[in-house]
Formats: sequence, structure tokens, C-alpha cells
Amino acid sequence: MILGAGLAGLAAGCVLTRAGRSVTVVEGGSAVGGLSRTIDHDGFRFDLGGHRFITKDRAIEDFVRGLLRDDCLVVPRTSQIHMRGRYFDYPLTPANAVFGMGLSTTARIIADYLAQNVRNALRRPSLVSLEDWVVNRFGRTMFDLYFREYSEKVWGIGCGDISEEWVARRIEGLSLWAAIKNAFTKRSGRDINTLADAFLYPAGGIGMIADRLRDEIEARNAVRTDTRVCRVDHDDFTITNVMLRNGSDLYNAAGADYISSIPLTTLLSSLHPAAPEEIRQAAAQLAYRDLVVSTVMIDRDRVTDLTWMYLPEQAIPFGRIHEPKNWSSAMAPAGKTHIVAEYFCFQGDGIWNASDEELTAGTVKHLSRMGFITEREVIGSCVVRVPRAYPLFTVNYRKYADKVLDYLGRFRNLHVIGRGGMFRYHNMDHAMESGIAAANDILRISPAPEPVREPLFAGV
Repeated sequence: MILGAGLAGLAAGCVLTRAGRSVTVVEGGSAVGGLSRTIDHDGFRFDLGGHRFITKDRAIEDFVRGLLRDDCLVVPRTSQIHMRGRYFDYPLTPANAVFGMGLSTTARIIADYLAQNVRNALRRPSLVSLEDWVVNRFGRTMFDLYFREYSEKVWGIGCGDISEEWVARRIEGLSLWAAIKNAFTKRSGRDINTLADAFLYPAGGIGMIADRLRDEIEARNAVRTDTRVCRVDHDDFTITNVMLRNGSDLYNAAGADYISSIPLTTLLSSLHPAAPEEIRQAAAQLAYRDLVVSTVMIDRDRVTDLTWMYLPEQAIPFGRIHEPKNWSSAMAPAGKTHIVAEYFCFQGDGIWNASDEELTAGTVKHLSRMGFITEREVIGSCVVRVPRAYPLFTVNYRKYADKVLDYLGRFRNLHVIGRGGMFRYHNMDHAMESGIAAANDILRISPAPEPVREPLFAGV
């Protein structure tokens, strides 16, 4: 049984289904894909944020290409940063770096970067927080110019409280020197995901990957949406039963092995009997960042030629925008387009609790002030709230997450996978890899195919 139908859980289910195993996938939401799903609103399709697919693993790339077949596009990346009323290319280009920031600011950035490298050579830096890592890698001027505001907008906490591990993974291999070299010769950034010039994208939105995985599973097995995990029964570190809720109905479901990609804290709190107090206390230290996506439909063929625009300044409430039509022409009706704005927030705060009308009005107001649209061009809107979209990587998160994961690792028939399930920063390819690895572990432990049959569901 697989708990959670994000890309990790679906990839696991696909591998097991292809191997002839009996599998049931349960998902609490009304659709599969988790954060990597595509919404269709009156013919306008959009993802919950701009999700590019990039991987260095050829096997994963081939796996995804095989799912999408002729619906796999290669999209050129064109991104900018809007900051202090100016637009900066991202990654850097020579003209933008010099003339956009100004000669004096550019000179200060480079001088600060060189001075920081001298300090690093004299004394090994202690890297604990995002602030530590960025200052060490880029210098404080660059940190203050861009990284501080954007990072604090995304995570809702100070940069000194954000783990350096997140930013190290997020822009792995990137330094100011690598970015500058990439500005002059694209070859230097070929192996750095942050500097990638192109990415794979499904013609109908990122949710097509999840939909194709679901189709493969449902050819022989079941995927049950709107089905939430209420309780996970266990004995002697073996899961014996899972209680599920679908609407007002409760069900018991049993299987030989269990794969979980639901939020780590949700899985732990569902255990019956409960986990030891020290494990529950560790889980209580883990938190998630939530997301609100506000999409406005525009009576115009196109607004920008960009795949992303980053908006670090706190005066603008959303942190990033993208125009889905620039990823695939199939994402909007002919002659129309739409802009997706991402609001990073916590459940219960002003953004999360704002009405759809308030969020739409705010999105339109700021897009109009930046000169992208006029209010009279807006012909529709859609707001989607995504709880627990991202694990919150505080400086101490790893010791708490590892404590919980070590405890769950003692369960003989449980495999924990995915971004939320493992409380790790996983891109889509990493999430799918974790699901495939769990499926392969099960196949290695029990290599003989089982008869294909419906899992037992008994009313309680």
C-alpha cells in the first residue's frame, strides 16, 4: 500500500505495477501529483508554481520521456529578477551585471567577493545558516542585495535561522565566479542546474507526469483519491493495518508492505500506539511552509517572454510569477494568457486567511503597477491554497528529522519517501528516485510476483 500520490508515491506504484504486484495508492486530495499537479480553470491550465524538470540521471530522464512520449517539450529558460524598479537577467549576463547594477555596485560586489575568499583562505568558515553559506560563497554585498529579502520572503524566517543545507542543495555548485563565467560562456554552467538554459516540460502542464503514472497504475491496480490516513496500526515495529477515511466512511486496509510520502509529521502522529514521547517532541520541532497560488487570466496573447520572474522585495507580497503559455502554448486558449503569482505564507496568517477576491485584487494591483497588465484586461481568476507545500528547513531541522526517520526506519515493512515524507529538499527527479528505490527494495526482498488482486477493504 502506498500512502500519498505525489510523484514519489506514483513512481513507486508504477514500478510495482509494471512488476506485476498488487498495489493500492491512497491520496488525501482530490487529484494526484501533490505540488506537481496542473489545475484546469475554464481552459486555462497552470501548475502550482513553475515546475521545470531537470535531472542529471539519464535513467530518470528516460523514464519521464517514456511516460510523456510526444508530449515532452524542451523549453528554453528565460528568467529575470525584478528589484528596485529594475530588471536583471538570471543567470547573469555581462551587460546586465555591469550596466544594470551600475559600475560602482558591481565593483563593490566583486571586491567583497574577493575579500571573502581571502578570509576563507585564512580561516575555515563555520557554515550553519543560509546567511553563512551565501556570504561565504558570494560575499555580503551580494547577500544583502538579493538573497536576504527573497529568502526571508520565501521561508518567513530570518536568514540566520534557515539551514545552509537548503541553499547549498538549491544552488549546488554555484559561486559568483561560476555565474560570471557563465555570463560570458554558457559552457561553464552546463552541469549546474541553477544555470541550466533549458528544461523538460510536458505539453499539458507538469501534472501530466502524475497523470501518466496514474494511468499506468490503474491499468491493473487502484488509485483512491479523497482518501485520508486516519490511523496506522502497528505491533513490534510492523505495520498491521491502516485506517482510511473517504468522506464519512472509514475503512481498514492491510498490505504486506507500506510506502509513505505523506508529510513526515502526519505519518508519525497517525501511529497507533503512539510513538515514544521523545520522538513526538522531535517531530513537534518540524514545520512546513504553505503556499497560495493566485492566477489571473488576461485578454491578451502574451504578457512577457519569460519562464520566471523573481520578486525579492517585501513591498510586493508574492515572490515569483510565471506565464504558463511561455512554457507550452497549450496552457491557454488562443489569443489569451494568464499569470501565476506565488504567495509564500503560513496557515492562519494574513495571506492564507485573505479571501480569493482580496488575493486576486492584490495580484492585479501589483502586476498593474509593474506595468505588466491593466485591470480592464483581466477576464478571470483562480486562487489555490496548498498546505504544507515545503518542509521548513531551520538550522536545527536535520537533527529532529533524522531522529524521527531513524525511529520509523525500525519498522520492517515501512518505506518513507518523497520531499514531505522524508523532510528533505527534493526536486521532482529526486522525489521520483526515492519512490523507485523503495519499490525496487520491495522487489528485491520479495522477488516472486504476487497474483494481481484487489487489496482488502473492510468497513469499520
